[in-house]
Amino acid sequence: MSRRSNGLVGVWAEAQRQQQRQHEAQARYQRDQERQQRTNQRELARSHREQKAAYREQREAEARRRTAELDARVEALQGLLAAGCRAPVFRASALTRVERVEAFAPGQLAQPVRMPDPNEPRYQPQAGGWTAARRAQAQAEARAGFERDWHAAQAAEAQRRQQLDTYRRQYEQWASGQLDEIRRHNAGVAEMTAGLRNGDAEAAVEYFSAALYASTSWPEDLPRQVSAAYDSDARQLVLNWELPTYDVVPEAKSVRYLVNADQEKESPRPVTQRRALYRDVLAQCLLLVLRDLFAADEFGALESVALNGFVDDHDPATGRRAPMFLGTVMASRTTFDALRLEQVNAVNCLVDGLRGQLSARPDQYAAVRPGRVPDEVGNGVVTHGGVEEPDLYAMDPLAFEALVSDLFRAMGMQAVTTQRSNDGGVDVDALDPAPIRGGKIVVQVKRYRNTVPPTAVRDLYGTVQDAGANKGVLVTTSGFGPGSHTFANGKPLELVAGSELVDLLHRHGLRGRLGTGEQRPVPAQRTAPDSEARADDHNVLGMYWSGSAALDVCALVCHGNRVLDDDHFVFFNNPRTPDGSVRALPPVAPDRAAIQVSFDALPARADRLVVVAAVDPVVNPTADLAGFVDAGIRLLDSEWAPLDRLDVSDGRAGETALVLGSFRRRANGDWEFVTGGKGYRGGLEELIQEYGIDVE
Repeated sequence: MSRRSNGLVGVWAEAQRQQQRQHEAQARYQRDQERQQRTNQRELARSHREQKAAYREQREAEARRRTAELDARVEALQGLLAAGCRAPVFRASALTRVERVEAFAPGQLAQPVRMPDPNEPRYQPQAGGWTAARRAQAQAEARAGFERDWHAAQAAEAQRRQQLDTYRRQYEQWASGQLDEIRRHNAGVAEMTAGLRNGDAEAAVEYFSAALYASTSWPEDLPRQVSAAYDSDARQLVLNWELPTYDVVPEAKSVRYLVNADQEKESPRPVTQRRALYRDVLAQCLLLVLRDLFAADEFGALESVALNGFVDDHDPATGRRAPMFLGTVMASRTTFDALRLEQVNAVNCLVDGLRGQLSARPDQYAAVRPGRVPDEVGNGVVTHGGVEEPDLYAMDPLAFEALVSDLFRAMGMQAVTTQRSNDGGVDVDALDPAPIRGGKIVVQVKRYRNTVPPTAVRDLYGTVQDAGANKGVLVTTSGFGPGSHTFANGKPLELVAGSELVDLLHRHGLRGRLGTGEQRPVPAQRTAPDSEARADDHNVLGMYWSGSAALDVCALVCHGNRVLDDDHFVFFNNPRTPDGSVRALPPVAPDRAAIQVSFDALPARADRLVVVAAVDPVVNPTADLAGFVDAGIRLLDSEWAPLDRLDVSDGRAGETALVLGSFRRRANGDWEFVTGGKGYRGGLEELIQEYGIDVE
């Protein structure tokens, strides 16, 4: 007999189904999570493989690039003679300078001042009422405004014409001097060529030395050092020429990337291959010198050439640096002209064809006996292009480094030049034995013609820190801008410019000069030179303040908020602008700093003279401008008589540089003073960056 369910079984069954569905959903979720995790792991592994493959490809590409550079270097060395034969031939006409100077460029001074037009609306009488008296007053005011502006424009135009005449006189004087110098130079070239035709020994040495130094067939990275003499009777040039050292041939043959070690490995070039290539390079160099000399002889001065090639390196036998002769040859013009240099084997040509000598083991600097040397000729021997002061610009870089090393030794220090590879940015290692102030000095040498950039000074500072040296010295044939001096200020760095270097060389019994002493071009828009400035044509700015902090007061000649150029920033390492219109002066009490300004002589494009003060980081490395109070500028005439007293802002704590104020040129040519007050926590370096001077 059946019975009705009371519903408990149904409820229980539904609960079981719900629980079963929950278990299934949880299982599905777990499976989805595991599937997603496996997918993520596969994606991560694939990404790692791709990154690893990309990294490996990058390192392998870098190794291939370095190998390609090595191959290109070897190819260039093997084709040295062939490339040199394709270079233009030197001619005496290359020494002649064109009689042409920079055209007169007055810039804005050439633009006349615009005169006011009485028909302009601003000069028309405005409605002044209904009465005749008011209309007459309006007409009088309009006429007065026009006359005021017209007189101001006339004064500005007169000033412009005066400045233009002054600049034209300066230009004409400069241009005349330039033309005279060019004509003297060309006359000297003509005299030299005439002497060359007449067999003059001095003229021959001068001309053929110039041909070698100016040769475009000789690679720039190879040394150029010559000692020469000329035998007039035999019409023979006898010379010693510097050859590249053994490291000109790369020691490595190729570079490959080792995956397991994650590093690049250089495969060494076989010793026999490197030695043979170096011997071939030496032979090519000697043949190339002969080619340049005979090709440059357009006057028939050379019957033969006696050439000795040497390297300037450390002698393996003594360890001392000395010239070692690795090749010698005496070639007649007839024999040499019969050669086809583009097709010869350099070693065979030199040794067999010209009966010369070449070191069998040049890698060990096994010397040969030189043939005829310049000292045996009897005439004056020219070294480095002249018997006078050697030109530091034309000196071989290694010879220049050796000269700087000699200078440090002459100054009582121990100094050696470093090897060219792995020198860590150091050209000369010096040791000052003096107690307290002495210690290790690292020296960098820059044979530049242009201004050394601030980045070179920053790099030297990094080298000083890495080497743990006491001081860094940067020696150059050129000069440094204010950005370099600002960065070096307060740091263990010393900057030696070209003029100072020449002075040091002479004071310590060494020789050196900077070029031929030619005048620098006069920049456009320059006003009268110092010789034309009158004694009453300037003012003196005397700066005074309270407090014990040592401050540097500087001036910037600007157009707007940008200094004209680095030379127009007057500070402790640049005490005057090129035209002398702004210069630092010794202060006279009660002033603590003084600057002389010839406002009328400032460049026409300058409309602002900014005066700033900064804490001296050497004297007061921890000071700020909190003690800069009760400050002002005394405006004085040329006799130091007071004309006015200009107020400036006090300094603030935490700031180390401050704009005191600026003199601004008005439309009528007058100058007015505007008080400054902007401070800088980064000192003078931060301040001058805002005015466009690069200290990076």
